[in-house]
Amino acid sequence: MLTNQRVHSSFLPLLVGLLGVGVGIVAGFFAGAKPLYLCLALVAVPVLIFFFTKFEQTVMGLLILRSSLDSWFALQIPAAFAIGLDGLTLLYVIVMLLLGRPVHTDRFWWLFASWIMLQALWLILLPLGELGMDASLLPISIREWIRLFSFLMIYLLIMQLKDKLHPEKIVSLLFFSLVFPLTVALLQIFLPSVLPQVLGGGSITRIKGTFVHANNFTVYLFLFIGLTWWKLGYARRRWSWVLLLGLLVFVLSTTKTMVGLAMLCIFVIVMIAPKLSLTNLIAGVLLFAALIGLFVSTELGQERLSTITQTPLLNPDIDISRAILLSQGDYNSFNWRIAYWNYLIQAWQHFPIFGYGLGLSSHIHPDQYLPHNDYVRALVEGGIFGFTALLIFFGAQFARLVQLLWRTPPNSIQHQLCWNLLAVFIALLVGMLSENVAVSTAFYFYYWTVFAVCGWNWNEKQTWDKSMPVTHV
Repeated sequence: MLTNQRVHSSFLPLLVGLLGVGVGIVAGFFAGAKPLYLCLALVAVPVLIFFFTKFEQTVMGLLILRSSLDSWFALQIPAAFAIGLDGLTLLYVIVMLLLGRPVHTDRFWWLFASWIMLQALWLILLPLGELGMDASLLPISIREWIRLFSFLMIYLLIMQLKDKLHPEKIVSLLFFSLVFPLTVALLQIFLPSVLPQVLGGGSITRIKGTFVHANNFTVYLFLFIGLTWWKLGYARRRWSWVLLLGLLVFVLSTTKTMVGLAMLCIFVIVMIAPKLSLTNLIAGVLLFAALIGLFVSTELGQERLSTITQTPLLNPDIDISRAILLSQGDYNSFNWRIAYWNYLIQAWQHFPIFGYGLGLSSHIHPDQYLPHNDYVRALVEGGIFGFTALLIFFGAQFARLVQLLWRTPPNSIQHQLCWNLLAVFIALLVGMLSENVAVSTAFYFYYWTVFAVCGWNWNEKQTWDKSMPVTHV
């Protein structure tokens, strides 16, 4: 916890007044530049006011809003949102310190901050010519670092809700972020003609909700499947959560994302394995079978599943070299991945220590695709040094969740939330083997929110229903 000496209470009105003048100047500049930026600047004024007068409501409102912004990425709205949220968080911390009020942190936040600061090393090495790319791509690396920095800021911002909102209420409020993405997704499935083009109106083969890509939507849905499973363990009206779980699984199946199947399978195994019973096993099998059935109910789903049989994963007659050759004309996404990973790893060998630079893996190949493997991406962008740092950071997350499982009562809802989040985390590590999970920005806003509140002292009265799967570490 950070503290500072108390200053006169009139400081806050003065600061708000100065900020108002600043916003006015900025608005005048943007009026002559881009009208969209002017609108954003004008929206920032009431947000700033509510941020200091209705702090809890504003923070949760902004967090709920985040899942609806990715469709407007071409207008840079998600980026503006992240920068604005970073600025608000830093401003809030500065004001609290100047007023002598506590700023809440925990040990993991400091470790998180250390890892984020370490990523800035590549921003220094790039203009010095020590990486595989030249300094002309520095703005891309800076943007990637700001994106990562926003995760640290959302963790810090949520920590300031400690002693203001109960952690269970914070997690429950996150479910409101599903409303707009699920509504858009259902319209994309059943009434695509009523939607504007920016929201997938017309005809799309893979449902993406309000997200840029179906894979990003899948990871987001997967997190809320894990949270819904957690809610089922103690909710009084379970039928509503059963319906939500069914809806989430149905919509996830329409994304036709193979990584979603893999992650859900890993999640179910982790959830039922520690205390395996016939009831738990049947429930897990039925959930996964339902997803598989929905996935293969369309021609596209059947086609995507059948492509696995023509890869080294399930076909012993196809080795890595043959898969690379086949990728040039068989339109098999898995074989394409193998060929692309091979190209990137060969490129990495030219700059093995520090790699090519933060966020620059897509600029190595002429096609400029992301690697579809977060481990390959970390190795190529950060070299051995950055890849090792990432593995250490993953280890720290795992250790933190295990530590919380030891500390919390076995039958408490806090304990089970920690276990569910651990199952989500393990599944993510598997999903990162073949997908760009690391670029799912909206997902991480919610992931780090739940991660932060897991470490609080809940002082709960509710306990986990013993009829549900309870795990012990």
